Amino acid sequence: MMKTTAVIMAGGRGERFWPMSRMHYPKQFLSLTGGGKTMIQLTVERLSPMVEMEDIYIVTNQDYVELVKEQLPGIPHSNILAEPAARNTAPCIALAAAVISRKYEEALMLVLPSDHLIKYTEMFLDVLGRAGETAEKGNNLVTIGITPTYPETGYGYIQFAASKEQGVYRVDRFVEKPDLETAKEYLSSGQYLWNSGMFVWKLSTILENFRLLLPEIYAGIRPIADACGTDMFEETLRRHFLSFPSESVDYGIMERAENIYTIPGNFGWDDVGSWLALERVNRTNEYGNIALGDIVTIDTKDTIIRGGKRLIAAVGVEDLVVVDTEDAVLICAKDSTPKIKKVIENLKICNRNELI
Repeated sequence: MMKTTAVIMAGGRGERFWPMSRMHYPKQFLSLTGGGKTMIQLTVERLSPMVEMEDIYIVTNQDYVELVKEQLPGIPHSNILAEPAARNTAPCIALAAAVISRKYEEALMLVLPSDHLIKYTEMFLDVLGRAGETAEKGNNLVTIGITPTYPETGYGYIQFAASKEQGVYRVDRFVEKPDLETAKEYLSSGQYLWNSGMFVWKLSTILENFRLLLPEIYAGIRPIADACGTDMFEETLRRHFLSFPSESVDYGIMERAENIYTIPGNFGWDDVGSWLALERVNRTNEYGNIALGDIVTIDTKDTIIRGGKRLIAAVGVEDLVVVDTEDAVLICAKDSTPKIKKVIENLKICNRNELI
């Protein structure tokens, strides 16, 4: 078994979790499920049986480096890679691969988002282990698919073909977020998985795919790798990274490469994409409510309440999301949660940057 490394992508803004998530303190650094540990802490913790701390790399926005250091004191500071600007997942992964290549000639590379919830760690690690075995056997790129349980329109899907071996499937194609009727067809066909955004491959495999498919990015990461551990690293990183196109690894590599495989996962995955996810990751009470904090509910049904320091009393309401913070309160109909981003747009227009 070759050396296993992990790259955790932690640069997102998490606008759909306003008002708890802010530009200076986004979703991955919050404890959204009431357990005390933040999303990124949980991500690192579940990897600990498989990956040593010295081999976990965090790629984040330069504004969040101190948050990463504070929440993950066991991660070496040299493993915290600060992107000079947001450039989507392909440059993020390429940067991490370049840095790791200075430490190891060859290694397995797990790539994971920082803000997903996984209920069943042992099952998750089993899937990652099988993905690693598949990646080691050749120049294979492996993506973790999630067996869909309902016709979700907010996820991309993976269509898979006949099994390569037990539990490992060749990917036919990646498809964009479908409308409801198409999502229902995907669910009933049994040939589609949700695209989780989690990947496993050998270091050499992903670097070769960057060379072939995204040569502009590949050319830029070579000098970045050469500058690792020198006084010129930050300057070199900034100069080349800012020239990279904004490109997702799904579109730039996974949809165009050969030898793409997927392994279905049934380990209690949720991308915790909006406040509605709290209903999926927490147990509701007999009235369908989620109440996190100092909460009193009377004649209230199917409502999500995330409290702060104050008591919240909800009387006679239904199908709401209520979130209390020190300087802002969100009251939102459940079916309007996609519009939370419009609040942020309005705050920007009104120059209320302190609330963004």
